[in-house]
Amino acid sequence: MKVLRTPDEQFENLPDYDFLPTYTAITDDDGTELRVHSIDVGPPDSDPILLMYGNPTWVYLYRHMIPLLEESGRRIIAVDLVGCGRSDKPARRKDYALERHKQWMSKRLLANDLTNITLFCQDWGGTLGLDLVARNPERFNRVVVSNSNIPTGVGAERSSFLRLWLKVMKFAPGFPWKWAFRGGFRGKVQPSDAEFAAYRAPFPRRKFEAGIVKFPLLITLYPDHPEIASNLEAWDLLGKFDKPMLTLLGDKDPVSRGMEKDLQNHVPGCQGQEHKMLKNVGHFSQEEAP
Repeated sequence: MKVLRTPDEQFENLPDYDFLPTYTAITDDDGTELRVHSIDVGPPDSDPILLMYGNPTWVYLYRHMIPLLEESGRRIIAVDLVGCGRSDKPARRKDYALERHKQWMSKRLLANDLTNITLFCQDWGGTLGLDLVARNPERFNRVVVSNSNIPTGVGAERSSFLRLWLKVMKFAPGFPWKWAFRGGFRGKVQPSDAEFAAYRAPFPRRKFEAGIVKFPLLITLYPDHPEIASNLEAWDLLGKFDKPMLTLLGDKDPVSRGMEKDLQNHVPGCQGQEHKMLKNVGHFSQEEAP
């Protein structure tokens, strides 16, 4: 598998971003070594807060939340998905599959032997993060889910955006940043031009975008998706998770409509929690309401 690595200079002098990179080496099942990037701050022996995000962003999305979370005295870890941020990027779209993404994140979790985790997850970070929770419940103490869920092939009628998203991206030559990314901000907070450029920093040329272009086609929105069995299994397992799970959804998010009710009705740990809708917040809640 051919792998691309974004040059380090792409990450210099970004607005409000002065975090040092840390890396975990994992090995794909085909033998390819991949470098997974993370921000890792705070006492290394304290219980970790794990931050996971979605397409097409990277850990830059958490730059305002991390300093606030550091005040808790906890270890804070924000992970770049493979194909995103400072993590390695397999070069071909066909290198990306739902199960592969799950394995990459699982291998990273186990390589670092994280336990007593508080997970905050959004978008694809939720789909992949909740899979980690479902399959490794003993490692997680609590979960916060923002604008995400594990898609199980039902509820497609709720989101005209997702239906259109899959159609658009099936033949897209590159990622439609202006429409799909800037359009996700629905509240008063909007990234500046410099911040918008920082979000695009990991992708200096179109060839680096294979992963973020492929992500939409991995959404198991319909029941005939070839990889839906894996998500159905994870969803089943999540129905046994009885530790606290909180949902925080943006009320202006075009993607996650109704997802909070699915989780609240299915996951025992959602019972009795103070679930909230974030007022005037769109899809990227970490930017709009850190």
